[in-house]
Amino acid sequence: MAALLVTGGAGFIGTNFLYYLCRPQGGLNLSITVLDALHYAGRKERLQPLIDAGRIKFIRGDICDQTLVASILQRERIDTVVNFAAHTHVDRSIADPAPFYRNNVEGVCTLLTACCQYFLDEGHGGRFHQISTDEVYGTLSPDAPAWTEESPLDPSSPYSASKASADHFVCAFARTYGLQASISRCSNNYGPYQFPEKLLPSALQHLLTGQPVPVYGDGLQVRDWLYVDDHCKAVALMLGLKPKPHQALVCNVGGGTELTNLAFLELLYQTLRRIFKARPELTARYPDCMALKDQPFEAVITHVADRKGHDRRYALNDDKLSALSGYAPSVSAAQGMERAVLWYIEHGF
Repeated sequence: MAALLVTGGAGFIGTNFLYYLCRPQGGLNLSITVLDALHYAGRKERLQPLIDAGRIKFIRGDICDQTLVASILQRERIDTVVNFAAHTHVDRSIADPAPFYRNNVEGVCTLLTACCQYFLDEGHGGRFHQISTDEVYGTLSPDAPAWTEESPLDPSSPYSASKASADHFVCAFARTYGLQASISRCSNNYGPYQFPEKLLPSALQHLLTGQPVPVYGDGLQVRDWLYVDDHCKAVALMLGLKPKPHQALVCNVGGGTELTNLAFLELLYQTLRRIFKARPELTARYPDCMALKDQPFEAVITHVADRKGHDRRYALNDDKLSALSGYAPSVSAAQGMERAVLWYIEHGF
């Protein structure tokens, strides 16, 4: 891996991945090109320090533009493509599935086709890595064992259906054409740079401005929470593993922390209260913050109608990746929450 193309690099996880790769202590000698269409959740300004320092090249463009993708592969002599580009918000996919099909399915097929032409037909060699999600597996009952990579795909929403479809295409391109490919299926990420519609930044904004946090249904939906830096580490480790011929390497990436949405939000609230007690100067910046009112957690949330087709529980078994690479999440929920809250307080949304 020497010349990397990161698609969707201006989004939440892509941005964190680029900063992870560009850390001075990483010692990685990489040429990195970023392709992003800058749809609603893409923010080029987050990457400006890396652009200004010459650590990455940024190109605004659509992954569905095969001519553009092919020209980038040629010009930059790319040997590894990591695809973070995706529409990801379930609520948006329920309201309008069409952009999810176009970006998450058609876009992935365009990337795969361009990679086959450049890596295989033209003989340059190279690797395609797809960032997927635990949502492709559907939903788990409370006592069911965590999903393994052998679990059937059973998506519930238009979003997860588009990601499952993309996974199938990646596997098919590996099997049919011999494209060297891999897929990482991650659990719920949280951390810096996340788009404000997501649970943590949305809830934090509500709390900082004195508004109760809306909670879907009873709030007892269970998610496996993964701090974004641990996900970035896992992807980097996977890129060091070689897939078998004509077989995509598929690995789950879990956070090892199953929490209900209510428990996650309570951790957020209690973390915020502790930070405000330790830093009284924040009171002037956020005079309406719920953390200043010394209210119990139950008083700062409000239950709203549940989302259509809301999956009840996600949980990943990532023993495969651990065995192959030594991966293990290193950031606890308490540590990750404090880091995330402090980052948003200092950098905004």
